[in-house]
Amino acid sequence: MTEGPTITTIAQRAGVSIASVSRVLNGLPTREDTVRRVMRAADELGYVPNSVARSLRNRRTDQIAFAMADIGNPVYVAMVREIQPLLKAAGYRLLIHSTDGETDDELDVLRGLRERYVDGLIISPLRGVTQEHVEAIVAARAPVVVIGALPDDMPEGALVDNVRTDSRTGVRLALDHLHTIGRRRIGFLNGPLDTVPGAARAAAYREALEALGLPYDEDLVEVGDFYRDSGARAARALLSRVPGVDALMCANDLIALGALDVLREQGRDVPGDVAVVGMDDTDLASVTWPTLTSVSLGSAERGRAAAGLLLDRLQNGPRGPRVAVVRPSLTIRGSTTVSQASLGGVR
Repeated sequence: MTEGPTITTIAQRAGVSIASVSRVLNGLPTREDTVRRVMRAADELGYVPNSVARSLRNRRTDQIAFAMADIGNPVYVAMVREIQPLLKAAGYRLLIHSTDGETDDELDVLRGLRERYVDGLIISPLRGVTQEHVEAIVAARAPVVVIGALPDDMPEGALVDNVRTDSRTGVRLALDHLHTIGRRRIGFLNGPLDTVPGAARAAAYREALEALGLPYDEDLVEVGDFYRDSGARAARALLSRVPGVDALMCANDLIALGALDVLREQGRDVPGDVAVVGMDDTDLASVTWPTLTSVSLGSAERGRAAAGLLLDRLQNGPRGPRVAVVRPSLTIRGSTTVSQASLGGVR
């Protein structure tokens, strides 16, 4: 196999020393005539710089990683759409890693930062930030931005930025809306309770019912997973148990789509018989039939904020941790009202 061009062959073609070629390729001060000769020779020989070697010299890889639970979830797709252009404009390549929500996988990604395979990491731990996460962040040799809640007692050495939203307020917006349109038997289809969103939304559902003066009923709650087929199973189980339910609060849009599938199969009118609300307000919410009322947790805004915080730290050096908070909002569509207009104070 023919060996590709090297600095030796470039030096021979350009008629200069190997040291001069090395200086030119590393961007060091060199006579203009020598630079022209070396670059012309390199181009003629088809020389491609060794990016790995360059990254070792510069301590830069020009790469940023984003570790999320599920690469197919529209929430993360919305984040990537915002993150990638910002990083690209700043000269960085985005690497995407799906952890399947496994804590061990998240820890492997964080611990890998000690090897500096990327210049920074954005990560969204599905089951929360554990003490092991914190230790890995402190030991990391690259900056980290966490999308999601951080422990209150983060050590001073953990210079980690944080982007979060308030899903509890989001659930309250949804239940207030359902209550306003006269719904009183409001079922809840949730994801796993050992995840951050599942636990937060379960607590928020109980709190919202109490604030509205409605009783909490275990029969009105079904726990599954954050996927469409799981949402369908959960809806089928809840509707068979409590046929008189008049609304379904769903922990994300995918669950809500599964619920709509079942309601359609059973011939129940939406929203006449059963009103449905999702969470995340993904692109899917506006293309289903009927269109889906959903709580936006600012997926795009969270992605944009995370990229901005990471770039600021990379470009401007050490500083204290920062927190960006994205406020939830409710978009009202056909699954709760024939009128697609929004109520005051929500969009």
